[in-house]
Amino acid sequence: MDAKKYYIETYGCQMNQADSELIAGLLQDVCYRPTSNPENADIILINSCSVRENADRRAIARLSQFKSLKKSKPELLLGLIGCVAQRDQGAILTDKKYVDLILGPDTYRNLPEIISQAQIPYVDVNLSRTEVYDDLVPIRSSTVNAWVSIMRGCNKFCSFCIVPYLRGRERSRSPLSIVNEIKKALKDGHKEVTLLGQNVNSYHYAEYRFPELLEAVAAIPNLRRIRFTSPHPRDVNEQMLEVMRSHPNICKQIHLPLQAGSSRILKLMNRTYDQEHYLRVVEMIRTYLPQAAITTDIIVGFPDETSDDFEQTLEVMRAVKFDTAFMFKYSPRVGTKAAEMDDNIPEEEKSRRLKVVIQLQKKHTLERNKSLVGTIQEILIDGSSKKNPAEMSGRTDTNKIVVLKEGRSQIGEFCRVKIEEAVGVSLFGKIT
Repeated sequence: MDAKKYYIETYGCQMNQADSELIAGLLQDVCYRPTSNPENADIILINSCSVRENADRRAIARLSQFKSLKKSKPELLLGLIGCVAQRDQGAILTDKKYVDLILGPDTYRNLPEIISQAQIPYVDVNLSRTEVYDDLVPIRSSTVNAWVSIMRGCNKFCSFCIVPYLRGRERSRSPLSIVNEIKKALKDGHKEVTLLGQNVNSYHYAEYRFPELLEAVAAIPNLRRIRFTSPHPRDVNEQMLEVMRSHPNICKQIHLPLQAGSSRILKLMNRTYDQEHYLRVVEMIRTYLPQAAITTDIIVGFPDETSDDFEQTLEVMRAVKFDTAFMFKYSPRVGTKAAEMDDNIPEEEKSRRLKVVIQLQKKHTLERNKSLVGTIQEILIDGSSKKNPAEMSGRTDTNKIVVLKEGRSQIGEFCRVKIEEAVGVSLFGKIT
């Protein structure tokens, strides 16, 4: 008898990617096998994200596309999991009666039992104060990087963010379970790990805080590269930066979400820091790690953002010169405090401001990249160039994409590369 097959589509952040890998491990434990063709699947799961409106819409639209497949194949199990399932379980049950499973982010452990019992429709969106999935073995989608979730949930309650309501409060995994997972990933051939958390540097387990965990991970033999995302500016401290400086295998790149440059808007966002504090953190990073890349998130058009508030965001961008940024127009997320505010910035003005931010960031990214032309960088090859599949590409320690003009290499190989050109957000070079 052929093994049953599963198909998972993932929308949203790295946390969702890591969750999908955990679910794949759970399904393979009960003899399901992956398929790249949903028409061949016995179970289809859409892992949804509610943080950004685009990912939210795409997940729901994709779920609807499977209605006809479900009709022609009634035995197929079709499920919506993740944040949108947590938020909209009632609407999904009412409007999409063909959906069999609705599971929130804290209920994946029960999936094999749910499938075997075939109680359809099945809904479980209970949040947990303890679930961290620390004894599950993920089936990783990348052969190079291993996503390793070190904590779940969030206690920050930014006014624009739905995460604390959909993923619950912060809880951290034990350092031993994290170290053991990383050792297994290395044994399986992975070359780097990325530690994940909604606010990764809020990690706290017994006497271990984030710097102590970083120390423990950095001490793992043969681990060449360690990344982490995303830290919160409020929790960046000198101890963390000293650990980063002391260990060459901790990558010198920090994603430091700004969101807005105006202290007034930051207060409305409940970000717990102001412009002055943020710039002090940047100065501290530059002092400890002069060559570090600093990347960020920026939201434009938050309620009541005046022209002066927006100009302050541009001023911070000019002061820091971020290496790259994720830039968004504000859109209200139902259930957040900001959704109760008057969304009083016209869409055309939001679009104009976003365009200005994007153009300024492109300028800064090119400036930062051009400073590397002529240098030798070690890159880890992670695949083919998106524009030219015949060319390989990889990432520097500071997470910059480098396309190889000359020289052959294999995925997972470390190479010394001379940077010869900077174009757009990419660097080009050849193996030395």
